[in-house]
Amino acid sequence: MPKYVYFFGEGKAEGKGTLRDLLGGKGAGLAEMTNAGVPVPPGFTITTEVCRLFYKNKKRVPGSVKKQIDKHLHRLEKAMGSRLGDPEHPLLVSVRSGAKFSMPGMMDTILNLGLNDKTVEGLIRKTKDERFSLDCYRRFIQMFGNVVLGVEKSVFEEVLQGKKKERGIVQDIELTASDLRDLVARFKDTLRHHAKADLPQDNYRQLEMARDAVFLSWNNDRAIFYRRQYNIPESLGTAVNVQAMVFGNMGPTSGTGVGFTRNPSTGEKEFFGEYLTHAQGEDVVAGVRTPKPIRQLKGEMPLVYQELVRITQRLERHYRDVQDFEFTIQQGKLYMLQTRSGKRTGPAAVKIAVDMVQEKLIKPEEAILRVEPDQLHQLLHPRIDARANVKVIAKGLNASPGAAVGKVIFNATEAAEAGKRGERVVLVRQETSPDDIHGIAAAQGILTATGGATSHAVVVSRQMGKPCVAGCSAISIDEERGQFLANGVIVKKGDMIAIDGSTGQVMLGDVPTIQPDIQELEKGEYGKLMRWADQFRRLGVRANADIPRDAIAARHNGAEGIGLCRTEHMFFAKDRLPIMQEMILAQTPEDRKAALDKLAPMQKEDFKGLFRAMGGYPVTIRLLDPPLHEFLPKQGELIAEIQELRFSQGDRSVLHQKEILLDRVEQLHEFNPMLGLRGCRLGITMPEITRMQARSILEAACELSREKIRVYPEIMIPLVGTVEEFRHQKQIVLEVAETVFKAQGVRVQFLVGTMIEIPRAALTADEIAKEADFFSFGTNDLTQMTFGFSRDDTGKFLPKYLAEGILDFDPFVTIDQEGMGQLIRMGTEKGRQSRPDLKVGICGEHGGEPLSVGFCHTLRLNYVSCSPYRVPIARLAAAQAALREELKTKDRRPKTRRRRSKSSKS
Repeated sequence: MPKYVYFFGEGKAEGKGTLRDLLGGKGAGLAEMTNAGVPVPPGFTITTEVCRLFYKNKKRVPGSVKKQIDKHLHRLEKAMGSRLGDPEHPLLVSVRSGAKFSMPGMMDTILNLGLNDKTVEGLIRKTKDERFSLDCYRRFIQMFGNVVLGVEKSVFEEVLQGKKKERGIVQDIELTASDLRDLVARFKDTLRHHAKADLPQDNYRQLEMARDAVFLSWNNDRAIFYRRQYNIPESLGTAVNVQAMVFGNMGPTSGTGVGFTRNPSTGEKEFFGEYLTHAQGEDVVAGVRTPKPIRQLKGEMPLVYQELVRITQRLERHYRDVQDFEFTIQQGKLYMLQTRSGKRTGPAAVKIAVDMVQEKLIKPEEAILRVEPDQLHQLLHPRIDARANVKVIAKGLNASPGAAVGKVIFNATEAAEAGKRGERVVLVRQETSPDDIHGIAAAQGILTATGGATSHAVVVSRQMGKPCVAGCSAISIDEERGQFLANGVIVKKGDMIAIDGSTGQVMLGDVPTIQPDIQELEKGEYGKLMRWADQFRRLGVRANADIPRDAIAARHNGAEGIGLCRTEHMFFAKDRLPIMQEMILAQTPEDRKAALDKLAPMQKEDFKGLFRAMGGYPVTIRLLDPPLHEFLPKQGELIAEIQELRFSQGDRSVLHQKEILLDRVEQLHEFNPMLGLRGCRLGITMPEITRMQARSILEAACELSREKIRVYPEIMIPLVGTVEEFRHQKQIVLEVAETVFKAQGVRVQFLVGTMIEIPRAALTADEIAKEADFFSFGTNDLTQMTFGFSRDDTGKFLPKYLAEGILDFDPFVTIDQEGMGQLIRMGTEKGRQSRPDLKVGICGEHGGEPLSVGFCHTLRLNYVSCSPYRVPIARLAAAQAALREELKTKDRRPKTRRRRSKSSKS
């Protein structure tokens, strides 16, 4: 019989051959702390395997598993000297989730389970504390009613607030035993009214229902959303931890808190956290009350504080990572309830990783693997412009750094909808709950009136890199009126505000922000981490850039060349578009060439700017790709303008020109322009275009070469499907090159390659590679053609595909390795069979997505190319792919490594 239940401390939770996959992160931490002699209330873990069985077995736990649960429950009862349901010595337990990967607040918890109308009286007799016992009971009814029976939290909260209003009090702790007894009765009535059920009085039945509710919470909306945000597999499941309760609500010498061994916002090596006296854990993490900074505990309970620091520092050394811990103090005695690797901001992740290398806790390889590539975006967060004249209207806790500016929205769903429309919003809430995750993800920033820097929602905001100001008691929110009041200032829904998550300030209006200085970042921990990453990665990283400004930004971010310059973007400038339209309207090749001759000097200067910015790194220039109609006015607009001119008897010469333009637009009209006259087909039907662009590229290269500036042009023929298409265009480029070199009196090295974006090109890559010097996979179009999806129309069905699990991810964001990825694999392998030294890269936006970068590493591509601002993400992802491959193959290299040569970067 497989083992499905583990008592805390059974088995090995960490290291080689661990049970972490079965116990989940929380269960593994509790087991490890128990084995280390840390004060942990006893309990047991029902494994993730049971969760998978639960879903396979029509959402029922098999009888064989129930027997193991009963056995471990009896062991827990023996350890505690009390029994579940015993009216004289009742055992109270917490029932908590715990997946392999931390998902803070996304799944459910039930505290104080084991209470009913009889056991609560037994608890009163045992503790001689009626108020404490009834407080536990009303908390249990509220949590059980919400998590297990599905009654909204707000329903119970309304009853609670109504009682406090009757009594004229503000804080929960001001409620008397009599008040709480009345609340218990009201909560039971509320449960009966909304759930159409009574609170189960059988405590064993309570445990079964709570256990199943936690398993079901693995598939609640917020947990599913969170997993998709962070690529956590749906198949993992959650463990369930059943643990003896310890109580932080037993008076002034009791309390509960959450902390981190280092500051999760900044990474500073400081003891960071919050706590509440006379409270239970959910009071802190749910954000309902604003807790006290953990440093105040040193004054209130100095011995407990010292023990807490000692234990958590020991845990950090043991795990060699910053720890996120939960604790409860029961009448002066400390208990640890959880430890796990702490969620942290991007800046904190980088600082902690580098500091731990310097402290000799970890090696540079481990530091690289500790930072999620997408977290680097957060180092590039905008900040409030110091020169701006700002009106500060309130100040709260600086919970997550960075500046955010947007319209005030009070509802998470509205924030998510506004985000889809591209609007900037700041989500303003009394307190955020895990149910708000979709709104948090869409908002620029989050502002809350209550809650602390360790509440679940703030932890999630921090992980997502969202600026957050929490516990801002200076604001009073009135959701019914759609406004909040801040120190006499009324701010309404839709008004613009700014928040600074680094200082806690809230400002009125559309406050200007500025980007950080990359060159300054290079001098600190960020620069050190990225230099380590560059030492370990094999994959080169280039940027997609069309103008010198973007190329310079790419170089500052560490790009090793341009992997895609889209020349069509150069023709949309105001001074060029009329000439481009003149070329399109030309009736003869001679007239077309005359227009192109006007564009050629402008193109040449464009290319010189890019070559200069790249300073000797390769520059891949794609010849004209889009359909020509994109450079002309829309047909409907022209028809409307012509009708207006005819009706008003306007200028006849203008009317005539519009009619000629309309005639040409109608000639160029295509039913499916993305599969029509574009790419190499344009160059074949209008070879003058290819000649002009090739001449401009090579003349620019020759002129800079004479200035002793190194240039490496790579000319890319787009949309090739057959080797004959490529050969046709390549021949034109080679003929132009000879003419240019002869005229310039200088020769430069250059390559002619192709973009592989049509499936047929991948299938016949061995033939194309006999002619092409390099391949660059255009993964945007290749995805479109592989799936048969129109990029511009997927919004009509792709969200449904993702919600229904038809697709696990958006294939335009992450490479579809099983489908389109196999075309990349095939094209690369077939191409290198014909040309072993074939240079291969990708240049779609997938080039900056970490999972896609890892896939490109496994295929042994030469480089990826992405947006200039995703270059650091790609660099780090490439290093992580190399290190994970090394760990997987156990191919340990010497500690001293050589930097990669420039040739490997190219």
